[in-house]
Amino acid sequence: GIPKEHSNDERRVSLTPGGVTVLKANGHEIIIEKGAGDEAKFSDHEYAEAGAKIAYNTEDVFKQSELILKVAPISENEIDYLIPNQTIISALHLGNQSAEYFKALTSKSVTGIGYEFICGLDNEFPIVRMMHEITGSISVQIAAHYMESLSGGQGIMLGGISGVPPATVVILGAGITAEYAARTALGYGAQVFVMDNDLAALRYLESALSRRIITAVANTQYLSNALKFTDVIIGAVMANGDRSPCLVTEEMVASMKPGSVIVDTVIDQGGCVATSRATSHSNPIFKVHDVTHYCVPNIPSNVARTATYALNNVLVPYVLAIGDAGGIKECLWDNVALRNGTYAYKNNIT
Repeated sequence: GIPKEHSNDERRVSLTPGGVTVLKANGHEIIIEKGAGDEAKFSDHEYAEAGAKIAYNTEDVFKQSELILKVAPISENEIDYLIPNQTIISALHLGNQSAEYFKALTSKSVTGIGYEFICGLDNEFPIVRMMHEITGSISVQIAAHYMESLSGGQGIMLGGISGVPPATVVILGAGITAEYAARTALGYGAQVFVMDNDLAALRYLESALSRRIITAVANTQYLSNALKFTDVIIGAVMANGDRSPCLVTEEMVASMKPGSVIVDTVIDQGGCVATSRATSHSNPIFKVHDVTHYCVPNIPSNVARTATYALNNVLVPYVLAIGDAGGIKECLWDNVALRNGTYAYKNNIT
């Protein structure tokens, strides 16, 4: 079952019509709520052609499904639709969940599997990685847009042209998001600095990008100097299981050039810039010290079609594995990734 996402900022859907075709060919029945793919530009007709049944409300999807595939966590309204022994695969957003959420899952013996905890034997988190790749790439695209004059920026191009030097992009962090931001910024032709306190990660990035970036330890001295001449900051510093470290102070922001742009991609973990605060896709920016801040927590939702294809590519093999095993109970014995992702099972929070 694929219910429609009702969060204002969630435009993704968990399966493409192509994914439905594959699952249908393997003997699965797919029920999708009317309009579930609209925001990602997948029509009900495409899903019906692929073999899905169209349901006209969320409750019908839940009532007819053993397995629910969602993007956002189960909402308060949807909790009432849960049926005993159902399986839910979705994001969990642990920091935002209430005790009632978990009580509802355990009371109905629901198996809950969280996107952000699915992790295989290779220690990779495939869905998290996909979304970080998208976030890194799109963050530079966003910065380029807000550098334009009509968007209140400095009116400069990231890449420059013959005789005009390129913009300078400072990327804070050296993880997956930072790597893809650096690749995209280099593709634009920008001058790219990557700053982190993990020397091993900086070495890896230098090697992966053929030393086309400039790396530095993210200490106060280097940061203060770099931010005086930078045009764009991409905030991508992560701390697993903890708040992101705040590397940029308000004084540093005040020293930046008027019309500069900050894209804080880790705002859902507290952000790594002191002046950052969470915004939304409908109202994405604000200015502090004449510096544009873009701090939307769910950046991949803005490229809903690409993000849906990415989700589909990871989820379809897992659903096939559940079917081949004969159900979620049997599958969890053998599938390490889904077992790691399971947070609720048989009346227990695991």
